[in-house]
Amino acid sequence: MRESRQAAQLGFRKGLQANPSTSAPTARTAFDYKPQSARSSNHARWFVSGLVLPLIGGLIAYGVATRDGSLLAPREPAVNLANLPPLEIAEVEIPTSAMPTSILGDTVEYVVRRNDTMDRIFRQLKLNLTDLAAIRDMPSVQEQLDQLRVGDIITLVHDEGLVQSLTRRISETAILSVTRANEGFNAEVIETPLDIQEVQTEGTIDSSLFVAARAAGVSPEVILQMANDIFGWDIDFALDIQPGDKFNLVYEQKYRDGKFIGNGRILAADFMNNGTLHRAVWFESKDGKVSDYFRPDGRSVRRAFLRAPLEFTRISSNFNPKRRHPILNKIRAHKGVDYAAATGTVIKAAGDGRVAFVGNKGGYGRVVILEHGGGVSTLYGHMSRFASIRNGQRVRQGSTIGYVGSSGAATGPHLHYEYLVNGVHKNPRTVLLPEAGPIPEEYRAEFVTKSGQMLAKLDRAGAATVTTAALAP
Repeated sequence: MRESRQAAQLGFRKGLQANPSTSAPTARTAFDYKPQSARSSNHARWFVSGLVLPLIGGLIAYGVATRDGSLLAPREPAVNLANLPPLEIAEVEIPTSAMPTSILGDTVEYVVRRNDTMDRIFRQLKLNLTDLAAIRDMPSVQEQLDQLRVGDIITLVHDEGLVQSLTRRISETAILSVTRANEGFNAEVIETPLDIQEVQTEGTIDSSLFVAARAAGVSPEVILQMANDIFGWDIDFALDIQPGDKFNLVYEQKYRDGKFIGNGRILAADFMNNGTLHRAVWFESKDGKVSDYFRPDGRSVRRAFLRAPLEFTRISSNFNPKRRHPILNKIRAHKGVDYAAATGTVIKAAGDGRVAFVGNKGGYGRVVILEHGGGVSTLYGHMSRFASIRNGQRVRQGSTIGYVGSSGAATGPHLHYEYLVNGVHKNPRTVLLPEAGPIPEEYRAEFVTKSGQMLAKLDRAGAATVTTAALAP
């Protein structure tokens, strides 16, 4: 054994000498230096592994492919892409309804406030004023856009101040829609029709009119319409209402796309006050020249004077010739009616007339006196301020002449109202007021037909038994 190792070493040295260019053994040469038998054994193992591993992988791939059936499908022949004809692209028209309707950008819903203008709104929102000028220059858009009302909602979509779209409701049945186009803007009016439904309801007053209305499911707006626009010439709802009074109404409710959006006009109304039945129906002629509330006999509900010169509220002091003055603490006739109301409440002219006096007058404070003709005049005292009126100016019934306050000898904000005939004070609550004229004769037949239909609906409701003797004079 020892001799064999020496012989091997000797052969190694001789090999080095036979190759003088190799000055030293490399790492590979040192690694490969093994007995011949060991190198052969390693080569055999690597050879077997090279045969077995592809075979195992092929078996696994065959199993997977067989499970999904891909190997069972016939193989498509190879296609030479160079021999294919040129690809033809067909033009497809996309329906407008299928296109996205959303507009990219920041959305702002602006609620119009008092004294707002479109220019002020654009400046406040830091929007492009050139866009506003372009929008307003489009035919018929300026008028629809500039008639702003407090509470209106304007929806704007903008991209860093550049307007992409603008929408606002211009009526109950129409929306103005402005959108940016390739050049400038496009505008259209979108119709949104309403579904009008008639509703009938009735109620009995136990404590107050508003409580009875709420119990009957009637909104305050509808009740105020009844009190101020229909029966306000015959009934002082601030003082004349008492327990046991009844109301019966047929009115409109408005829906859009199945959603309730508000109440409409009262079409017919009954009000039983202290045993007297007051009735009214809405009538609008086919030609549109007559539209108002009328009594069943064709007389207008409107009279020359309102019972109360301000919106339905409450009375703090009634007409009383022996009232003790709250400030002077002595008996002084109270020759009018005091309506307690918040400072700033609108005061209306009770009838058509001419401004005879506007200014300060002793204990009345700021006062307005109107002359109505026929020896009738009305006085309005303790105002906080006047409306834009002047001496000698003509005013219409219901127009604003001032605002409730507490100027002069007043313990709190209220309106002092007087009604005089030839200089003599009359109780505004009970004085007989001049009647309004009847409906024009050429519309009477049409009125009888339409009003009969509405009154029949009230009668069927059973809220009141209508007799000629019970009708108000």
